[in-house]
Amino acid sequence: MIQAHATARYIRTSAQKAKLVLDLIRGRDVNQALATLRFSRKAVARDIEKVLRSAVANAQQKDGFGGDADRLFVSACHANQGPSMKRVRPAPMGRAFRVVKRTAHLTVAVSERPVKTTVAPAAPATGRKRTQAAGGTARGRQTKTTGARKAAGRR
Repeated sequence: MIQAHATARYIRTSAQKAKLVLDLIRGRDVNQALATLRFSRKAVARDIEKVLRSAVANAQQKDGFGGDADRLFVSACHANQGPSMKRVRPAPMGRAFRVVKRTAHLTVAVSERPVKTTVAPAAPATGRKRTQAAGGTARGRQTKTTGARKAAGRR
């Protein structure tokens, strides 16, 4: 099974905002994930799309790749916090407020889905099945309390 990953570092967004979009594509097929990112309204989705395309290209370059990019899916993706740039903004009465401009490191990993093999279905059993409709439990017998209530005519 082929596995590949790609990382984009120092992306100018917070890791918290990037995780919202990464949660949308985790576990999806690559084509479905690209479509999700394409129509997402978050600005960071463009950067994640670029990283996902890079991870797919890395997988295609590996030895032993089957050649079918449709079998790839997003196996893991995460956003780590990068270094923050501290800036100063003037505030009233001679004070200053600190502005923190955050960055994130985005990582997307793709893997190849294993080929599904078809197995012939087993022959159905010819024995009689017991059902709950006959009364009582799944085994076909009544419990002590249920039978006593029915016999007494109470609920």
